Formats: sequence, C-alpha cells, structure tokens
Amino acid sequence: MTVEHRIGLNGRGKTPVVVTWLPYLVPALVFYVLFMAWPLVDSLRLSLYTGSAGVGRTFVGLDNFKRLFTVPALSQRYWGAFGNTAYFFAIHMVVQNCLGILFATLLTNKTMQGRGFYQTVIFIPVTLAVLVTGYLWKLLLNPVWSGPLLTKLGLGFMVQPWLGNEAAALTCVALVSCWQWMGIPTMMFVAALRNISEDFIEAANIEGANAAQIFWRIKLPMIMPVVGMICILTFVNNFNAFDVVFAMENVNGAPNYSTDLIGTLFYRIGIAGQHPVGIPDPGLGAAIATITFFVLCLGVIPTLRATQGRD
Repeated sequence: MTVEHRIGLNGRGKTPVVVTWLPYLVPALVFYVLFMAWPLVDSLRLSLYTGSAGVGRTFVGLDNFKRLFTVPALSQRYWGAFGNTAYFFAIHMVVQNCLGILFATLLTNKTMQGRGFYQTVIFIPVTLAVLVTGYLWKLLLNPVWSGPLLTKLGLGFMVQPWLGNEAAALTCVALVSCWQWMGIPTMMFVAALRNISEDFIEAANIEGANAAQIFWRIKLPMIMPVVGMICILTFVNNFNAFDVVFAMENVNGAPNYSTDLIGTLFYRIGIAGQHPVGIPDPGLGAAIATITFFVLCLGVIPTLRATQGRD
C-alpha cells in the first residue's frame, strides 16, 4: 500500500487529506510550544542555575535541589507545604469527587424532579472568580461578621475564628475550594453516566439487581476512564493550587504556615522573595517546580495506565 493510500486523498484524488487539516493545527501547536512546552523545558534548565537575569546567572548543577533538602529552614518549609498540599488534595478526592459522583447519580435518575435546577445550582459556583469566592467566604467565616446571625439561629458553637485556627484553617480553605469546583466533576460524571446504554440497566433490572448493585457492578466500572481523568485533574490542580489560599489567607500560608501549599511556597521563593530579605531566587523556585512536575508524573502516568482503554 502506498503512502498516498495510507494517508488518504481528498475528493479529487490528488491532495493528501493530511494537508487539508494540518494548517488548522499549526496555531494551536505554536501556542502550546510557546506558552506551555517551552516554559516547562526552560524551568527545568533554570533549576540548574542561581541568580537572575538582571544580575547574571551561574550554573550550579543540582545545588538548588541539595539546598532545598539540606538547609533546615528551606527543608522545613518545603516538607510542611508538601504535607499541606497532600492533605488539600485528599480532601478534594474524598469530599469533592465523592459528592460529585453522588450528585451525578441523583441527577441522572429519571424519577428525580427539577434536575435542571439542581444542575444549575451545583455549577454556579464554578462561574465565580476565585478571589470573589475566597473573600466572601472569608467574611462568612469571620466571627465578627457572621457571629450575630449564627447566635440568633442557635448556632453559637459555630462562632469560631476558623481561619485563625492552625488546626482548622487548611480544612476550611479546602472545603471552600471543594464547594466552588464541585460542579466540574459532577457534570463530567453526569455526561459519563448518561452515555451508558439503557440495555445494561434493563438487563440488570430483569435479573433482580438493586440500585446499589447496578451502580457498583455496572455504572462505576463503565465510567472508570472518566473517574481516572477526574482524579488526574484533581491531582494536578491541587498540587498547583495558589489562588484560594491567596484569597482567604495570604501567600505566607497563615496562620503560622498551616495553609502553606507548594504553590504559595514557590511564589514566595521564586517570584516575591522570602521574608525578611525579599530577594527572589528563581533557581530555587524552578527546583521546586521541577520536583512538583516529577511528582505529578509519578501520579498521572500510573493512573492513566490503570484506567485508559476500559469500555
């Protein structure tokens, strides 16, 4: 078989089909290379240097990684932020995604009334800006603002400085983030569940299977590729989270670094500079970003291999 036959020809049998659609990919490819692929490669390169573009850079090899794990002040902040990020991710996996699949199951139940209204209610927070959401919830969690109303409602026990409590601050921030972004996994699960053929459900009903058995043995296995994709998106987004902490606390991860994430640590070191000196260290920041990239690869690749190709 010739190359022309393998590629395919257009209606006139002269121009290869690939020539007709390839130009449409060029703008997206250029955009991807300039704004995603090249910054990633350059970040890997930058992690091997110290200094900045203004004062000059010096090649130091793996010294930035060595400093990150051996200098006590840096190591303590990095592992603290890493642990907080892992906890932040775990809350999203348990709360956001589990509730998302629960809501999706309810929304795809044909006997449920007002499904369109509930879908809209669940998805509305996604359309709000993170800074707006964070500021509003910061006011709601402030006992000065919400205390009188909660007391009148008989919920005085909830009048607490939640965002000022080291033990509760990160949980509150994570739950607010779950509330805002729950609409995305819910809608993805809804689309996946609606794509399941009714023949399977009818066959299970004929065999006497109940709703729980149908979900665990038919629906969940059939939407596993979507489950894997949502897990990957949650993993990647949470290990790059920054804006919700910035909106509700600050870039220092207050109180006392209890809400410090990898994203806020990277910002302080690589862009803004650590207090009290305030001099950015792009090389050390790039080292943090490089480690995060490989951590994401360790989580994403096995998940793709475990969930891809399932029918």
